[in-house]
Amino acid sequence: MSERWQHKVVEVPAALFGGKLTRRLQEALDKLGVQGWELVAVTQSSSLDVVRLYLKKGL
Repeated sequence: MSERWQHKVVEVPAALFGGKLTRRLQEALDKLGVQGWELVAVTQSSSLDVVRLYLKKGL
């Protein structure tokens, strides 16, 4: 672990994106933001793969 940053990876199944999940994901990101987490990257290797959200916060 870095001495300056704490890291978190959140995986979201791509098939679940849309409508209600988008709202729930936004709410989850808002809660993480209140806890000090900052979204720094999003990856997805294929349209069938999970979406990975990479977050960090200072120590």
